[in-house]
Amino acid sequence: MGTCAAATRSAHMRARRFTRSTMIDHVAYDEAASVLSISFRGTGRYLYHGVPRAIYDGLCAAESLGAYFNAHIKDHFRCERDPARRRFGPGA
Repeated sequence: MGTCAAATRSAHMRARRFTRSTMIDHVAYDEAASVLSISFRGTGRYLYHGVPRAIYDGLCAAESLGAYFNAHIKDHFRCERDPARRRFGPGA
C-alpha cells in the first residue's frame, strides 16, 4: 500500500503519492478522459489511455505496485511519455 497522501483534485481527477514503492512515485487518474498518469522513479511520467477506474483503484490498493502494474497495465493500454514534460540534455 504505502500511500503517503491521497488527494482528489476535482470530481474527475484523483491522485496518490507512494513512499514504499521502489518503482512508482506518483499516480494520477483523470476519470473523465480515462487517462492514468504514472510517475516512475528514475524514468519519468507516462500516460496510459483508456484505463478503467477499477484499474486505478486496483493499483492504489495493491500490495506491490510494480507487480500490479506489470500484470494489469503494462502492454494492456496505449502508452506515451508525458508530452508536457520538459526534456533536458543532448537528445532533448
